[in-house]
Amino acid sequence: MSIIVLDKLGLAPQIQTVLESIYDPELKPANIVDLGLVYEIITKEEGIAKIVMTLTAPGCPVAGEIMNEVQEKVAAIEGIKEALVELTFDPPWTKDMMSEEAKLELGFL
Repeated sequence: MSIIVLDKLGLAPQIQTVLESIYDPELKPANIVDLGLVYEIITKEEGIAKIVMTLTAPGCPVAGEIMNEVQEKVAAIEGIKEALVELTFDPPWTKDMMSEEAKLELGFL
């Protein structure tokens, strides 16, 4: 599954790099991008970045930690004034959304 990108600021590549440094502690060593948890990266001219993402399960015990880390790391990017993280479960996450690399790292291949 590919990430939907609407990038008025031209910062999506930096945002994606930052997101690739964030891990779900239960599914290390795969990052949240390779896991397919990031659905959308949106930037607006006002310096706002919005990340639409999901979790592997609605009751994920580290949901708050992951979302806080996404918000803090994206907000720290030069040119971003505000970072918003929106959680969605539509569509629900499945292992099919993972990159081949993540499936290999986690032993699903």
